[in-house]
Amino acid sequence: MKNNPPVLVMLTPGFPENENDSSCLPFAQSLVKAINNNFSFVKIIVLSFQYPFTKTEYLWSGNLIIPFCGKNKGKLLRRLLWFKVWRKLKHINNENKVIGLFSLWFGECALLGNQFGKKYSIPHHCWIAGQDAKLNNKYVAKINPEPKELVAISDFIADEFFKNYLIKPLHIIPCGIEKELFQQLSFERTIDVLGAGSLISLKRYDCFINSIDELRKTLPNMYAVIAGKGPEDFLLRKNIIEKKLQNNLQLIGEITHTNLLQMMLQTKVFLHPSSYEGFSMACLEALYAGCHVISFTKPMHYNIEHWHIVTTKEEMVGKTIEILSLPDMEYKPMMPYSINETAKSIMQLFGQ
Repeated sequence: MKNNPPVLVMLTPGFPENENDSSCLPFAQSLVKAINNNFSFVKIIVLSFQYPFTKTEYLWSGNLIIPFCGKNKGKLLRRLLWFKVWRKLKHINNENKVIGLFSLWFGECALLGNQFGKKYSIPHHCWIAGQDAKLNNKYVAKINPEPKELVAISDFIADEFFKNYLIKPLHIIPCGIEKELFQQLSFERTIDVLGAGSLISLKRYDCFINSIDELRKTLPNMYAVIAGKGPEDFLLRKNIIEKKLQNNLQLIGEITHTNLLQMMLQTKVFLHPSSYEGFSMACLEALYAGCHVISFTKPMHYNIEHWHIVTTKEEMVGKTIEILSLPDMEYKPMMPYSINETAKSIMQLFGQ
């Protein structure tokens, strides 16, 4: 064991089932690859609780992935899942020099990571990324975390977690861009407005459709696209038909991550009407693709260039018209954070 490389164990609800599964947690994929590139002497082992739906261990870009195929089942089966994860953690710890446990999101992964870390004196950090900072997260009382254990993905999430639990995450590490994903892609901007994400009420794509309906009055030939899938798909399509927006707005369903980046490079404005957002990776990717981003949520205390924050649908429509109406509007790549910086910041937490 003394000659074995140091091991970082990542605990996550899901991970891609293979290297072609680009739509599953793209930021987690980029993070693992960035740690590989910048800390080649560190071995990463990923324990994936719920997805993929297999129990066979496999390699992903040379990293060992151990899936448990939880499928988000009920209490008894979940307890059994935790027992299996704990047993696997013990095996990994016995066979390796584990330098740290890193949990994605403040949920069951953080619970196992926190408890195992305390028992075996292994540093544990949890990345709080979104809805896990909201009120009524049952795992906060179960874990009672120390601020030094918590990593917020944005200023907004750090503030939200403190507001709800009076615990201020000590670390703020935004997720960065893997710029290599954008190479050799088209830059012709034929899409006026793009939206992308899960089609759920929280994301407010009804507001997106209403905004396009208003925009069409000023820009009758504008073209917009929504990419994504979710339970609101039928209602959104019905809304598009009722407003007779078929010539101006397409709902194209879920597409691969690569194809989404391609669409962003063809887009002028990325519209993100979500009512709550930790730090939208899609917005960051749209910025690097050269889009102007318009959203209701402000992730950081400071302003980010080409990211426009509005408070009402009317402001969202007005800002979009302003951008699309300027013939000399600049569409250049903006990268507030790189994935290499993210990887280095995270590895510093574990003394690397």
